[in-house]
Amino acid sequence: MTVTVGHVGLNVTDLARSTAFYQRLFGFEVLGGDGRYTFLGLDGTLMVTLWQQSSGAFPTDRPGLHHLAFQVPGVEDLRHAESVLRELGVDPLHDGIVPHGEGTASGGLFFTDPDGIRLEIYTPAIDGVTATAPTPDAPTCGFF
Repeated sequence: MTVTVGHVGLNVTDLARSTAFYQRLFGFEVLGGDGRYTFLGLDGTLMVTLWQQSSGAFPTDRPGLHHLAFQVPGVEDLRHAESVLRELGVDPLHDGIVPHGEGTASGGLFFTDPDGIRLEIYTPAIDGVTATAPTPDAPTCGFF
């Protein structure tokens, strides 16, 4: 059997706010929805569903989703995403673009969405980025 991730569904508190956030940051198009949920994707491919079914903030102290990561081709994409995040009033965690660990070639941005859901945008090669890993003895994506 061959398996790939089809899409990820996220509970949100304000569907309009979250839809706008994900559209602006990732360029997602709305593929469907009815006011209670929104299907988001790229080039007609479903990637994320948003469901207005929750209240409060994302609990990081309970079993469930740790974080959601999106891969982009290169560092320029990360820099663009960082710029959009700052326009949206979101300060990336750590020090912006950072490696996944000391001496690793990959890295990215770590931040939260409007409901506190932990997100990562990364690339396999962060050539030209001189930042140090925030957690030298463990993967950066595990501790934010």
